[in-house]
Amino acid sequence: MNINIKKATQIIKKYKGTKSGLLAALQDIQAEYNWLPPDALRLVSNELCVPLIEVYSVATFYRAFSLNPRGKHLCTVCLGTACHVRGAPIVLDRVQEKLGVKPGCTTRDDQFTLETVNCLGACALAPIVVVDGNYHGQTTVAKVDSILTKYQKKKRSAKKSKK
Repeated sequence: MNINIKKATQIIKKYKGTKSGLLAALQDIQAEYNWLPPDALRLVSNELCVPLIEVYSVATFYRAFSLNPRGKHLCTVCLGTACHVRGAPIVLDRVQEKLGVKPGCTTRDDQFTLETVNCLGACALAPIVVVDGNYHGQTTVAKVDSILTKYQKKKRSAKKSKK
């Protein structure tokens, strides 16, 4: 993937070439591209004078970062103990069926990336599905379709408004 070098450089320059700005620069790059493209990681390394191996070390340590392209919408299903006991595995099965992908994968249309986590810290709302940072508590198999459709509609609405 080719990145906009000028835009990426502007993002990184905010951190004035200091190693202490590494994490923030990676967060901003991730926000811009929805993942951390290799070209952007090399640019971060060069601009902040941080060895590339250290940049990759930080990028792979934090789960919030992705070294693979992500879909427009990030769908996360919690599989922690409380969620598991309250039906998260069957909720996950329905999400996989609806999206046609397994955890860690992105739909063919690049609209959704599906991930699982071991705990979101919202056990009282179990089972929980998070889409684009929006928590959907007490999710049932019956609720999965309407949750995902809401985000699919955003895609359709954006297309209609462009016409």
